[in-house]
Amino acid sequence: MRKIDLYSWDRREIYEFFSPLAQPWYSVGFHLDVGGLYRHVKTKGLPFYYAMCYLVTQAVNETEAFLYTLRGGEVFLLDRREPSFTVRRAGEKYFRIVTMPCRGSLTEFCREAVEREKAQEAFIDPESESDALVYLSCLPWVDLTALTNERGDDRGDAIPRIAWGKFVEEGGRLTLGMSVEVNHRFVDGADIGAFAKRLEEKIAELS
Repeated sequence: MRKIDLYSWDRREIYEFFSPLAQPWYSVGFHLDVGGLYRHVKTKGLPFYYAMCYLVTQAVNETEAFLYTLRGGEVFLLDRREPSFTVRRAGEKYFRIVTMPCRGSLTEFCREAVEREKAQEAFIDPESESDALVYLSCLPWVDLTALTNERGDDRGDAIPRIAWGKFVEEGGRLTLGMSVEVNHRFVDGADIGAFAKRLEEKIAELS
């Protein structure tokens, strides 16, 4: 983690412009082609949802703007973020939130996520919560076009919120809608574009 010198930071003017706003967060929705990933996980016998969590977290950690955080009024650049994702076990009515490191290969991550899902009994583990996370979720019941998230009154909250919906097949392509919500004090539209491109590249590498 590296502390940012605000006086020499090339983003200082933008950061200060959005800092006084009561609502500095915004969200962007787009469609993502996931055909290559779907075929890959089916061949390997892996859960699609956890594979998405893995790749999304990797793309976040390779997009610098997504790694900024605010602590005690000072800006820091994190080394990385870890995924905190919703799960709902078969036969249960309500969801849980599982937080774990994004480490190892795609296969290793998926297997560990399955084990953690089975083992966690509490709704959430408070000790795993920090500002160095990325919040992930899925609404597999709808073709997601937009999404907002619950928030407190902390304008320094820079944790990205990323969610996606169900598969939609059209014109020979398998896509899903994705929503990315970020704090404009740190992340611009071009940064979301860079994240989306990196995620697309990671999916293509599996094809």
